[in-house]
Amino acid sequence: MRAAVIQFPGSNCDRDMAVGFDRASGDNNRAQLVWHKESNLPKDIDIVGIPGGFSFGDYLRCGAIAARSPIMRSVIEFAKKGGYVIGICNGFQVLTESGLLPGVLMRNSNLKFVCKDIELKVETTKSAFTNAHKIGDVVTYPVAHHDGNYTADTEILKALHGDDRIAYTYVNNPNGSVDDIAGILSDNRRVLGMMPHPERMNDPALGGVDGNKLFESIASALVSA
Repeated sequence: MRAAVIQFPGSNCDRDMAVGFDRASGDNNRAQLVWHKESNLPKDIDIVGIPGGFSFGDYLRCGAIAARSPIMRSVIEFAKKGGYVIGICNGFQVLTESGLLPGVLMRNSNLKFVCKDIELKVETTKSAFTNAHKIGDVVTYPVAHHDGNYTADTEILKALHGDDRIAYTYVNNPNGSVDDIAGILSDNRRVLGMMPHPERMNDPALGGVDGNKLFESIASALVSA
């Protein structure tokens, strides 16, 4: 698995995401860190990761400025050609702001920053990101966000449910997201956006290893392809 991880000013989970990719793909394919001012992605990559953090200080709207960085033009082109992309937390916000995923991440319903471990339920296994699971599996990942309240109009929600594009839901919704949505897939199922942090739960020293399955799912899908 050849991965690239985008870095913005204010990213703080870029290394964590790279470690997740590295552990799943082995020492021969180390994730490449790509600065947001670059115009092109590295050649022959399989997947792009957009990490959590507070890109550009969450100025204007979370992810709005990052979505217009030079590198995002290449990420959008990569995704439109069928490349795999995952955005976690702030990365999910960047994906909605760039138009790669529908809907928007609003201010948490309780108007407070939420930082704790939460349980998620796996809603589909028909994706490269969840194929190592069974439907209904419950995993524990941390959340750390102020604007994680996923909101979308009726037509978008109908499409997400009807096309089996809801990847994860919250067992106990921490932010008010509509239909308890914690992660969604694109039309072609190759782009995933999610608020919780699997990359922060992939080592016993971090409190658990539930996050490993997501990265192992991706590696397995790419090897099979």
